[in-house]
Amino acid sequence: MFEILYGVAAALLAATAIISMYRVIVGPTILDRVIASDVLLTTLILVVATEMVINAHTRTIPLMVILAATAIFGTVAVARFVTKTEGSPWRKDVP
Repeated sequence: MFEILYGVAAALLAATAIISMYRVIVGPTILDRVIASDVLLTTLILVVATEMVINAHTRTIPLMVILAATAIFGTVAVARFVTKTEGSPWRKDVP
C-alpha cells in the first residue's frame, strides 16, 4: 500500500519539477522565471521531506532550511532588482 503512495508522490513531484523547469527555460519574463525557480526549490524541499518520511530520519532538516533560505533570499534579491530598474513595466511610478 505504501509503495503505491510513494510512487504517486514521486510522480507528482517529478511532474512539478518538469513543469517548473519548462517555465524557467521558456520564461517569458524574469518574474516568471523567478517564480518557477522558487517552485522548483520548493519541490526539492518536498523531495527531501518525502525521503525523510520514507526512511524515518531527520538528518536532512538543515538541508531543507538552507534550501528555503536560498529560495527566499533569491526571490527578494530579484524583486529588489526588478523594482529598481528604470522603465520596468512592473513599476508605474518610474518616469
